[in-house]
Amino acid sequence: MAHTPVNHPARPIYRAIGGLVGLYFVVFGVLGLIASAGSDIFAQDDTKVLGQGTNLGFALLSIVIGIAVLAGTAIGRNLDVAINQFLAYALLVLGLAELAFLRTDANIFNFTILTDIVVLTLSLVLLMVGMYSKVGTDEEKEAWQKARLVL
Repeated sequence: MAHTPVNHPARPIYRAIGGLVGLYFVVFGVLGLIASAGSDIFAQDDTKVLGQGTNLGFALLSIVIGIAVLAGTAIGRNLDVAINQFLAYALLVLGLAELAFLRTDANIFNFTILTDIVVLTLSLVLLMVGMYSKVGTDEEKEAWQKARLVL
């Protein structure tokens, strides 16, 4: 993909932003786990954490997503790029599906509109982080620069 920046000068900042997104998911998941302890895994009640609706299932999913993002950020070597992009697309699909089922019984993760906005926003942030934190050789960077100048 010649249109994806390689060795972007702000790459460390983007990786830090990705780490903060992962940390947010872990903190939200742990707080959601505490708040929804004792209820069903896909309970549809008024459990809220940080103003967002959640249940045990979404709390566990948030912890897994956060740990995956943090692990990818710690390892680096373009593994973080793959993890961030995959999870960004998965979160976009989840957010749009939950938006469609927001006021129905199919709202298995107990989303509210605020939860949906946060998930969709964080998915776009992860996508941005994944696209700007790619590391490559000098030849790949030069190929990207030449392709960018052609456009």
